[in-house]
Amino acid sequence: MKLDIHTHILPREWPDLAARYGRSTGRGAWVQLEHLGPGCGRMLQGGKPFRDITANSWDPATRLAECDAAGVGVQVLSTVPVMFSYWAEPAHTHDLAKLLNDHLAGVVAADPKRFVGLGTVPLQDTELAIRELTRCVRELGFPGVQIGTHVEGRNLDDPSLFPFWQECEQLDACVFVHPWDMLGGERLAKYWMPWLVGMPTETTIAIASLMFGGVLERLPRLRVAFAHGGGSFPGTFGRLAHGFEARPDLCAVANPKHPREYLGRFWCDALTHDAGALRLLIELIGVERVALGTDYPFPLGEDRPGELIGSLGLDAATTDRLLAQNGLDWLGLPRSRFTR
Repeated sequence: MKLDIHTHILPREWPDLAARYGRSTGRGAWVQLEHLGPGCGRMLQGGKPFRDITANSWDPATRLAECDAAGVGVQVLSTVPVMFSYWAEPAHTHDLAKLLNDHLAGVVAADPKRFVGLGTVPLQDTELAIRELTRCVRELGFPGVQIGTHVEGRNLDDPSLFPFWQECEQLDACVFVHPWDMLGGERLAKYWMPWLVGMPTETTIAIASLMFGGVLERLPRLRVAFAHGGGSFPGTFGRLAHGFEARPDLCAVANPKHPREYLGRFWCDALTHDAGALRLLIELIGVERVALGTDYPFPLGEDRPGELIGSLGLDAATTDRLLAQNGLDWLGLPRSRFTR
């Protein structure tokens, strides 16, 4: 069994968001999808090209055909992070989240043995985020949600976000953290560096914030997974640990526990693109905390799902953990749900 915890999907159509919500007062811009021809589309942000996509971004039948060809039994679906829209008026982002989540619920309901949904929430407003999180879990049947690595400059340990994390634990909802709105500005403008350098850094900041900020300490039953093999975290962990030991006056101000105590407390997908990097990740956080995730259907994903895991030469039981069981454990779902 292959269960892919990291895939993205969009509706084939959605309303003109600028017309629906009016001129934005935030610093971002709404996203639209323009269909250029059969199976071809272009995402536009603020009227400017953002990304060209194909039918596998919106068409479940195309996705299933490609899953079958790659031997993927189950995809965990989440929106494309640019749709988070945390910069916008909270009520507008909440409305968009409901639109995206209702679409996602329909895709899952049509084939529940092949698809699992992770909702999106208006995280810039904690009360609304909790409201939509609750709807996602209790009404739409999602095991959890996907969120970004920060909320308009607030890291994930910001006190204003703690009630959201509490509700995730209370609802037994898993959380997938995906980088978005990358730091770096003009210095990362060339060479696709927002995606190549900014994304891994965003994820490292998110993990460090949850550890140093005490969120993982205060909520021991929280199930959080991070995209892209944890970003730069595996290669940075030694420095984080040494910094904590050398300058506790700067690092231990919110949580006295050593960062090493949180290794094994969160999951990462296996999308490292390098066998040595994947071995390091497994050694660092544990073989039970790494799960197949491909970033389907985008070009920085893994073209042949599970090939990198297979290249490690692990025994069958361990390989199955990485390909399926660890993802099921993070989702909190039994394997029997997907048997036919």
